Amino acid sequence: MPNDSGSMPMYEMIFQTLKERITRNEYKVGDRVPSEQELCTEFGVSRITSKKALKLLADEQLIIRQPGRGSFVADADSMLLKPFEHQQTARPSAKKRIIGLVITNFSDMYGTELIYGMEEASREHDCFLVVRRSFGTPELEEKAIQQLLGLGVDGLIIFPAQGEFFSAEILKLVIQKFPFVMIDRYLKGIPASSVSTDNIRAAKEGTQYLFGLGHRHIGFLAPPPANTTTIEERIEGIIEAYAEQGQAVNREMWLETFTSTMPNVFDPQARIDDVDKLVEHLRRNPEITALFAAEYNIALLVEEAAGKLGLRIPEDLSVICFDSPESQEGCRITHMRQNQFEIGKQAFEHVLDMQGHEQPITRILLPAALIKGRSTAPVHPE
Repeated sequence: MPNDSGSMPMYEMIFQTLKERITRNEYKVGDRVPSEQELCTEFGVSRITSKKALKLLADEQLIIRQPGRGSFVADADSMLLKPFEHQQTARPSAKKRIIGLVITNFSDMYGTELIYGMEEASREHDCFLVVRRSFGTPELEEKAIQQLLGLGVDGLIIFPAQGEFFSAEILKLVIQKFPFVMIDRYLKGIPASSVSTDNIRAAKEGTQYLFGLGHRHIGFLAPPPANTTTIEERIEGIIEAYAEQGQAVNREMWLETFTSTMPNVFDPQARIDDVDKLVEHLRRNPEITALFAAEYNIALLVEEAAGKLGLRIPEDLSVICFDSPESQEGCRITHMRQNQFEIGKQAFEHVLDMQGHEQPITRILLPAALIKGRSTAPVHPE
């Protein structure tokens, strides 16, 4: 491109040329634009000139410059490719920090206290919390992350939709070193910090409590374990408890196909099907004297199935689960109570600690408490 106009510096002419290419979609959103050296070669200019041209594009927010990676066409609406450092300087210094939360869902059974903990931390540190639910759907999770990044959040807390696979948006966060923390679970192969319950220890303690009541034929009830590392760890804890007793686990007494309690299932028929499956499972395995449910809502299915079979809880069948809306001793269902408030609070504070500098990858595990309710009792003698 010859400089036939003495009134316009070369860097401005290069800027206008690249801007026109972006406008015509020759370079689409997310595409890498030519580097400083490539512009030097194409336009026959110095490195200083090409650098000025790219700076003009960045100043107009047409591109995002990422050290070590290059320059990329920005999304003017959502600014999804904006790296953490740029977001920090783009916002007025007096503006409060905002942390985004992407969570599958929440209720009194699980999740509400997590948010209480985060909200408490946000007030203590003079920040704000913005919440989006994914309902356990990867597509909604990706959209929620994009929306929160577009809002200009300073960090993210993510309750992943799945534990076996991770979304492209989470991978982008890792690559860009954007501050984020996982809660409740972690994603295999992803170098990201997480805060959760020590599920192995909690499941082991719950199983040992049943052993102390004389139960040996214990069924474990859960959604498919491939959906979350949390379930996998609870399984590991139960197996360890059996191993310490010198016994092998009989997984024929386990049922790991519940779907009605998953956050992306809204079909009432799924609950009916789950109860019917459980009724049939108990008929096939009459030796079962106790059931350990991975979730409170599954424990409710046990109550319904036991009623259909004429089984009394806890006289004929003891039931223990994770979490409950009741937290006091003597409550209806014995449960391992996760410290959701502290998980949420520590996750929020950990994201804040990551502001402006890299933190080592850490996995914080918090203990759960055994809350003894009216659903467990010693094995009824034959």
